[in-house]
Amino acid sequence: MTQEEASNALGVRRQTLYAYVSRGQITVRPDPETSGRNLYNGEDISALLNRRSRGRGRASIATSTMSWGEPIISTMISTTAQGRLYYRGVNVGTLAESASLEETARLLWAMDRLPEFPAIPSYPGNAGRARVFQALAAEAAHAIPSGSLSRDARHRTMARIVGLVAGNFADLPQGPAPLHLRLAQAWNCADKADLIRRTLVSLADQELTSSAFAARVTASTGASFEAAALSGLGALSGPLHGDMTLRVKAVLEDALHLGIVPAVNRWMSTGEPLPGFGHKLYPQGDPRARALLGCFRPSPAITGLIAHVRERTGQEPTIDVALAALADHCALPGDAPFALFAIARSLGWLAHALEQIETGSLIRPRAHYTGPALPIEKGAP
Repeated sequence: MTQEEASNALGVRRQTLYAYVSRGQITVRPDPETSGRNLYNGEDISALLNRRSRGRGRASIATSTMSWGEPIISTMISTTAQGRLYYRGVNVGTLAESASLEETARLLWAMDRLPEFPAIPSYPGNAGRARVFQALAAEAAHAIPSGSLSRDARHRTMARIVGLVAGNFADLPQGPAPLHLRLAQAWNCADKADLIRRTLVSLADQELTSSAFAARVTASTGASFEAAALSGLGALSGPLHGDMTLRVKAVLEDALHLGIVPAVNRWMSTGEPLPGFGHKLYPQGDPRARALLGCFRPSPAITGLIAHVRERTGQEPTIDVALAALADHCALPGDAPFALFAIARSLGWLAHALEQIETGSLIRPRAHYTGPALPIEKGAP
């Protein structure tokens, strides 16, 4: 919609429309056909109108919080603001310039020293997600409840879990070297180690994602850190979260075999969002993807796809596209994008689990029942 159309649809002045944009409630992009004019996302405007029509009763507020709505949990760990991601007030783009994953863990876990991520002996079978699920499940089955551990013991356990996750995604070498160097060595791309480091730091957390929320719910019951990490991993494996990288890979393969324009036409004809483009938290583009893609030269196919989608829809690539481009550039194993996501994000899950444990509160929302009418029981009050 144009500025005038958007203002009329919402019944607000231009200044109010700009306020919605600044708060990230409406996405705006330049009009590719008219210089100097912006276009406002019609879906975002419809969503605002729907929220108005529902009113602000308790039920509508509760419903709206569950899907990109109002914040529902207080946290000091991370947030998004002004189109940027912050860990405990530190701009992640700045942090990723030089910090290691160990330094990022110290920040997210509020430690006074660097943790060490040991190379935990791997479980039998080929490296990959099945082995990580197996390893975490086996550990969670007999792990000590989180509330029984001292703070130092909690930090040691958290560091061990990161090593367990990383060590089962890749055959890590032993030694005191930072985790990104050992991962790069395991994947035979030692000369690309700094790209691995930047990626891990950028992916460590992102506010209250589905997987972070799953980890917090589990931790709130007093379950172990291993169980919380397993819950986070389960949520991450969904195609709308960490496994979005597989859908992005499918788009890229179609672009190679069919051509960029036919491939994009094919995916957009489904009526679903194009995988890997557009992010609700970053109306002006995912800063993590922008920073990572600026550190190396993606293949012509990926560069062409990004340019075509940008020109056609105004949408920028997400971190999922950047991960696919990185895997191609570094010749990483097939599941490496998901592995990088899970290894890095395990820091965030554990940070959220620790924060939730320290609140001492159980996360237990109520359900709004919409099933068949209930019978009137005799003797009921």
